[in-house]
Amino acid sequence: MALKPKVFPVTILLLAGAGGWACGHKEEGKEALAGEQEQVQEEVAYPPTAIPENLEAMRADLAAPRHPSDGQGRVEIEQGPDKIVAGNRGSWTFLFKAGPLGIQKGGSLFFMVSPYWGWSPPQTQSAHLPGFTEVETSQAGVELEPWTVDGPLLGIRILGGDLEPGQTIRIRYGSGPGLAQADRFAEADSRFWFSVDGDGDGVRGLLKPCPSIQILAGPAARLLAFLPSTVPTGADSIRLRFAFVDARGNAGIPIEASLSLSVESAWPGLPSQWGPKDLPLGRGWIDLPVPPPGVYRLQLRDRTGLEAESNPMLVEDGRYALLWGDLQIHSSVSDGTATPTQIYDYAQNVAALDVAALTDHDHWGVEFLDQHPDLWQGTLSRADEFYRPGEFISLPGYEWTNWIYGHRHVLFFGEQRPLLSSIDPAFDTPEELWAGLRGKQALTIAHHSAGGPVAIDWTFRPDPEIEPVSEIVSVHGSSEAEDCPKRIYRPLRGNFYRDALKLGLPLGAIGSTDGHDGHPGMGHLAAPSGGLAAILAESRTREGVYEALRARRVYATNGARILMKCSLDGKRMGRILSPEEEARELTLVCWVSGTDVVDSLEIIDSGGVQMRIEGNGQKDFFLKLDLPPMPSEDFRYLRIRQKNGGMAWTSPWFGSGYRPGSP
Repeated sequence: MALKPKVFPVTILLLAGAGGWACGHKEEGKEALAGEQEQVQEEVAYPPTAIPENLEAMRADLAAPRHPSDGQGRVEIEQGPDKIVAGNRGSWTFLFKAGPLGIQKGGSLFFMVSPYWGWSPPQTQSAHLPGFTEVETSQAGVELEPWTVDGPLLGIRILGGDLEPGQTIRIRYGSGPGLAQADRFAEADSRFWFSVDGDGDGVRGLLKPCPSIQILAGPAARLLAFLPSTVPTGADSIRLRFAFVDARGNAGIPIEASLSLSVESAWPGLPSQWGPKDLPLGRGWIDLPVPPPGVYRLQLRDRTGLEAESNPMLVEDGRYALLWGDLQIHSSVSDGTATPTQIYDYAQNVAALDVAALTDHDHWGVEFLDQHPDLWQGTLSRADEFYRPGEFISLPGYEWTNWIYGHRHVLFFGEQRPLLSSIDPAFDTPEELWAGLRGKQALTIAHHSAGGPVAIDWTFRPDPEIEPVSEIVSVHGSSEAEDCPKRIYRPLRGNFYRDALKLGLPLGAIGSTDGHDGHPGMGHLAAPSGGLAAILAESRTREGVYEALRARRVYATNGARILMKCSLDGKRMGRILSPEEEARELTLVCWVSGTDVVDSLEIIDSGGVQMRIEGNGQKDFFLKLDLPPMPSEDFRYLRIRQKNGGMAWTSPWFGSGYRPGSP
């Protein structure tokens, strides 16, 4: 049998993470990979978790010459459903027609489904298993040799003779009794990817356009309900948002809703019933009167039996509004599910977020932002289209997906929005990235800093003007500390957020989903962990969010909308204390209103957990406690745990030695 040609990574770059959450990596074979890395590290001193082969492959792909026949041809769905319910099975037949230069003997056609979200990998070995794929051609004298390149990528090599222009290849995907399972997550434009290596040199080009279908939500299985977390007493009204989603969090389910509303506290003017009303997208809102000052949670029950309890809401006059944000979201533009429009729509109208940032990868996926200015411009345009000051804050951004020094997302708050790619030699180190962003009202945020897929290299000290906070929890798990539940996978000892604080880095704490499932703010519905950023802002604007992040007036949760008001000697979280303040006894005041029973509150400094206070068996918890003076080179923060696994972390209070830029 003829040897397979080397396949360059034009679209295979996705496959490095086919077994995990998007840009993660397979667990299989990780010991061999670690050994390979050690050998490379001895030569070029890469950080411990660096994956230089990814960077090398991407740069080799950019440098590889393209034959005119690469990426030529057309493909269409000849038979099969154009819509299917998420997770259901079907069969599709594709007809490929060769382009004007055909495909030479030894060249290949490639077929790939999305690697991450449940599609059956195309395979040709077992007719009775899902994903069985058959191929045939109309060209006499041409033989087709299919082979699995890796996971969801199937190669179809041309043997015997050339595939002439206009000649066809038919691909039957899911042709056996097991059919093929579709994506688990709803999407308006779920694509089947095809590419062509026309001359057999291992370099291929993507066909454009590639065919797509619509993935629909399943039956309603959950009811979600959200109130604003903070409401001033003089507000005109309160908007309750609710949505019906399926078991995986997919939205867009037509339903006739009839809701009953109840609350434990007195709420004058609260209606007891709403509906029945047809909801074509399975979501809606109810404008309610403002109740007296206090904490409220609404209980909703639909006549189908689905129930929900809202997050806690505090009615009180205060300087800051508590905004819930997801500042790291991926779409189908890179390696996620759902279009950018769907992402922002879900964020605002299903998850009821106040802030959302679409941060697709700069150079990872199938089509790359840094190589397609139209995709980057589309990302910026969608963010601006959805921005409604005072209502919904959409932030333009991208992920600087650096496989050597760790991943960071970049958020823009002004008019200058350069895409500085992690594979561009001019911007492939953190220092070069920060230099390129300086003066442009941009922030960077390190994520999954303690482990998989790539840990952050903290030897590059973040510029405090550009990187004031760190993402410590997401669908990847927690990077807070080694003693934290649901730690990130493949953790690197000594590289957690707490370790970075001990290096003297004055970083606030936030969460975000790092979501790739099309469900911003709700990653915890389909993963063991999620992530949210609680932002205490003076205004519901981009400027207000920018100011709050730079002031570290933020805290993190793993998805639960836990309401917290905490101060140390009257100073809000994120503050750097003066020498006089840190030298005296410090009074900690903390009030927590949870989404479940508060299990414990832990006081943490550089030495670890210094005190654990058990909860009172209630969802609302108050603590006032005198603490000893704090050394100037130390910090303190709080970790809150709920009975149901929900968690929250305050940003630290820092000693005077943590002046911005200090060693």
